[in-house]
Amino acid sequence: MLVKSFYGLGVVLLGSTLSVMCSAQNATGIPHLQKQGNTTQLIVDGKPYLAMSGELSNNAATSLENMDTIWPKLVAANMNTALIGVTWAQFEPVEGQYNYVQLDGVITKARENHMHVILIWFASWKNGTSSFAPYWVKKDYQRFPRIQINDGKTVSMSGPLELLSTFGDATRDADAKAFGMLMKHVGEVDGTQHTVLMVQVENEVGVLRDTRDRSTAANRAYGEPVPAKLMQYLVAHKDTLIPEFRDVWAANGYKTAGTWEQVFGPGKPADVVIPIQTTSPPMSALEHSNSWQSLHWPSDEIFMAWNYASYVQKVVETGKAAYNIPMFVNGWLQQPNHAWPGTYPSGGPLPEVHDIWRAGAPGVDILAPDLYLEYFDEVCQRFTRNGNPLFIPETSTNPANAIVAVGKYNTIGFSPFGIDGNRPIGSDLAGTYSMLEQLAPMILARQGTDAVTAVRMVQGEEPKSVKLGNYTLTFTYTGRTTRLPPQPRGQNVASPPPPGTPGANPNDAPLEAAAVLISTGPDEYYFGGGGMRVDFTANTPGPGNVGLGDVQEGKFVDGKFVVTRQIAGDDDAQGEILVLRPNNIVRVTLYRYP
Repeated sequence: MLVKSFYGLGVVLLGSTLSVMCSAQNATGIPHLQKQGNTTQLIVDGKPYLAMSGELSNNAATSLENMDTIWPKLVAANMNTALIGVTWAQFEPVEGQYNYVQLDGVITKARENHMHVILIWFASWKNGTSSFAPYWVKKDYQRFPRIQINDGKTVSMSGPLELLSTFGDATRDADAKAFGMLMKHVGEVDGTQHTVLMVQVENEVGVLRDTRDRSTAANRAYGEPVPAKLMQYLVAHKDTLIPEFRDVWAANGYKTAGTWEQVFGPGKPADVVIPIQTTSPPMSALEHSNSWQSLHWPSDEIFMAWNYASYVQKVVETGKAAYNIPMFVNGWLQQPNHAWPGTYPSGGPLPEVHDIWRAGAPGVDILAPDLYLEYFDEVCQRFTRNGNPLFIPETSTNPANAIVAVGKYNTIGFSPFGIDGNRPIGSDLAGTYSMLEQLAPMILARQGTDAVTAVRMVQGEEPKSVKLGNYTLTFTYTGRTTRLPPQPRGQNVASPPPPGTPGANPNDAPLEAAAVLISTGPDEYYFGGGGMRVDFTANTPGPGNVGLGDVQEGKFVDGKFVVTRQIAGDDDAQGEILVLRPNNIVRVTLYRYP
């Protein structure tokens, strides 16, 4: 009775207060995605927005009292956005009864701290499991069926799991209904102020410990023809499909009808049990290095991707019908130590099955990586193919990655995980966020063009050149920006990098430098970041030598560049050498002479 009264009080008082504050919705001003050049931006209140964010640990916001100590930490780290979980279990503790206390409290406190929020809907799945489903869902196996793995043949890894099956229509509908109520309330209390920018729907969906669901319903569907809707999509987009997926389809003759195995190839043999990790040995060194970029037993993973996407589409449709703001899904990534489906969640929105997700869940706006891998640039490249906007909802606190994601890959946002305490927020990241926030208007105005990019260098690396504007810029590593952190594996199983992997021993890790580069005129550049020397070579006819005209360190105040230090003489080698200092903003004008 006490709990019920608590929920009711929150709905009547706090929810009603916010509803009165924001009852009139400004439909044209709500957050949305918009194309600019060759990229996509998040538009908030009519302006492009760069989310310099952090994701809280899973249960941080289940207590508003606990959040009181977290908000000041986020502000001190120069974050403008927080990714905060809303759990289905807490939101709908009794079927049909909704608790808005935590949601309203988070929105109110975010506004007080001049921050925005991206919600995470922890519902049917989180990290390939179903621990955030309500108790009334968990205890009803008949109405809300579980996944079955390994055909029940392996005692230690068989039978139903605490993992809800995509083949439970009642589960899908209950999840969608609750999410619809959540989004309806967000629209009512935030439709004018736009504190909530986007929503992540579910978390790291997929099957663990096997390549696919092997329940009776799943086996029946697996033996049936591939849905016509999917085949029609693939035929219509044949020339632009993700290459590693198209290769699988091609290897099976580009069939346009048939069962999953007939169209996409064989599934996992019955006698193969998925290990916790894929290591070398028993895998060969080459297979261990490369197999994380490929589909294995493709029909199984493609089948699961279609079913997860179709399920999520129903949830997204219901939520957007109530309040239409951008929605995305995130993926636990395939990687060398987790290269086979089932060692990572099989069927999640990974690059090799992006086409399946686009076909099955067209309402999802962004397919996002949880990016903890050392292959940061390669993952960003794979997640920006075919126009997919880049948003990184989970990652490490590496400031060089933030600079590269913003400057080179036009990310909508960068978000280290566990910033409420699981991982410390270093001064390097806070300084980088401050720098990027100052440069954001300039960067966002040029995203989707060739006027902005970023460079990363590692200690000991050879100089690298970038053509930008009227000049070629050559970068040479000079000093520390940040030490590469240890690279974690997958999210559920500890798997340290093998010896010799960059970052395996933090004391042996190379030092990184990074800078964002912005061409703002024929002879003018702004730089943010540092740890590198820059030399300039002209790309256009005229005198061959390039000199440094004005070199100014500074900061942006109310959108205007304020010079804090003029650089000349010994500090730029008498006008010949530009050295960028970490987390510093520099304006440079150039001139040419014979």
